[in-house]
Amino acid sequence: MNNKLLAKAVQEYINANLNADVNQIALAKSPFEGITAAELSTQITAKKKSEKKLPTWFNTQDIYYPPLLSIEQTSSEITAKYKSKLAKGNTLIDITGGFGIDSYYFSKNVKAVTHCEINLELSVIARHNAQALHATNIEFKAEDGIAYIMASDTSFDTIYVDPARRAEKGKVFMLKDCTPDITSNLDALLEKSSRIIVKTAPLLDISAGLSELKHVSEIHIVSVKNECKELLWIIDKGYNGDAKIIAVTLNKEIEKDFSFYRSASNASIQFIDGLNTGDYLYEPDAALLKSGAFNLIGTTYNLLKLHPQTQLFSSVIVNKDFPGRIFKIEAILSTTALKKQENLKGNVIVRNYPAKPEDLVKKYKIKADQNQFLIFTKVGNSENIVVRASIIQYY
Repeated sequence: MNNKLLAKAVQEYINANLNADVNQIALAKSPFEGITAAELSTQITAKKKSEKKLPTWFNTQDIYYPPLLSIEQTSSEITAKYKSKLAKGNTLIDITGGFGIDSYYFSKNVKAVTHCEINLELSVIARHNAQALHATNIEFKAEDGIAYIMASDTSFDTIYVDPARRAEKGKVFMLKDCTPDITSNLDALLEKSSRIIVKTAPLLDISAGLSELKHVSEIHIVSVKNECKELLWIIDKGYNGDAKIIAVTLNKEIEKDFSFYRSASNASIQFIDGLNTGDYLYEPDAALLKSGAFNLIGTTYNLLKLHPQTQLFSSVIVNKDFPGRIFKIEAILSTTALKKQENLKGNVIVRNYPAKPEDLVKKYKIKADQNQFLIFTKVGNSENIVVRASIIQYY
């Protein structure tokens, strides 16, 4: 960590160049003694990346930024704030501390937090930023989190871990392919705590995760603006019951959740006889779709499903408690009728339809429109249809 980057003149330079070409800055001569052009470029790039993802850090003076990869891999503030509510007790250890976003938010709900990070430079940066943010109840350990907790005589009320995938193996991965390997250390960790929170990428299959872990009481599927961001596995010592699934949508000040026990996910569902103009079309949020409770979504919100493989629903009324998008149907067209339409406009959505959005845009010469949508889908009789609709709820 180069403390010269925290000098007032340097910080003013960084702030003044947030929208500058960082490649030019990296190639030019640094205007500051003891600071390289590459260091300036890194600080500018990482801070700019933090503007929306980490606004508290972005708007706080004297924040020191790590390489961009650490910013990209860290939790966003909105998800860190949510998961902080899942901690139990007064003490928590974050054994994969990283840039410290999660530890900072845990420190708001827990009396004492221990942040472990094996990368010395990143540990020093996280400690400095905690001081800048006035988070005084976080202790920093620059060492391997698993090794630290195993060697310590201290127990913790909650252990938090965000394991990293060791290698990219396509879209399918197992927890045993991550570092640290929670599966082989789980029993030992449960000797040190009664609750473990494991964060994983949303690509992890829920059934696969449950086959590798035990004592899973809850699985939180967290999405932001209809993009699934992370899975949070709550492991409670001694729990052997059915796992509760909580699909959570986070959007600015709006938080909605859809929860159920996994054994209840295979509910029956009624299908529509036919869509009508003036009805409402419901598209579940990404977190709900990840939950796999496709039919239960419909029965919970009194909706009718379009087709067994079409995860779209309809109703004659609007229920704004629904976590997802709601559209008002303005017209229902066949593909033959669509060919006769001129000056087509709308955002193209494809659900259980044999074509890609970009191909449909090209084929029907569809121009973009922010408020209008063309939804290509399939209904119960396996007929392909196109729904022209306006959106009345995004989240």
